[in-house]
Amino acid sequence: MKSVRAIFGFHAVLARLRADPATVEEILLDEKRGDARVKDVVAAAERAGTRLMRVPVKRLDGFYGGGRHQGVVAIVRERQTRETLDALLERLSQPPILLVLDGVTDPHNLGACLRVADAAGAHAVIAPKDRAAGIGATVSKVASGAAETMPYYMVTNLARTLDELKERRIWVVGADEHAPATLYEADLPESIAWVLGAEGEGMRRLTRERCDALVRIPMLGSVASLNVSVASGLCLFESRRRRLGTGDAGHAKQD
Repeated sequence: MKSVRAIFGFHAVLARLRADPATVEEILLDEKRGDARVKDVVAAAERAGTRLMRVPVKRLDGFYGGGRHQGVVAIVRERQTRETLDALLERLSQPPILLVLDGVTDPHNLGACLRVADAAGAHAVIAPKDRAAGIGATVSKVASGAAETMPYYMVTNLARTLDELKERRIWVVGADEHAPATLYEADLPESIAWVLGAEGEGMRRLTRERCDALVRIPMLGSVASLNVSVASGLCLFESRRRRLGTGDAGHAKQD
């Protein structure tokens, strides 16, 4: 039997309906809501031929523990097959921008990282299986739809994966508070894998040793560090900003 899980919130539910409607088994909607956002979900469900039920809000609360489900819950099957990282890199028509997370185990942080990666046009997010959060209800909700569209690869051996990226001439650049060069001073390559560790702990030693270069985000105030999703956004958007002069301002991950 295929495993199922619940996803919450209008962005996440609509994103799954658009990206992979065949995996959506049913949608539960607050029976008292009839606003424009609900109508969008109803229309998308009808187009996809997905079963939709109007239910009391208390039933939705049961899925999310009384949290902010926004009045919509979708029951989805886990995707059984997906494009491999190698296949994704092979088909890209432009230099890849990747985000590598080493030790990000908090689902709120992962969801936020997926969201900024999607916004910056990154092609994929990579994390080690032994030190990472998986895609669950909280990740999907925080990611605001990006968990349904951003490729997320949990790899067995992160160091080996970084070596394989380097063999593809993708530079591995780590964000490290002790690096001599700042994010804005460094000479960043077009093909890049940004590596960030969890706030406070940073990257593991073996991960840091695989980096071709290290850069730091200049901290000008009193705080010592940034949340990993904020730091990820700064790094990814700096790579994207440098490409704007070449006319590459679109959604790179869709190429």
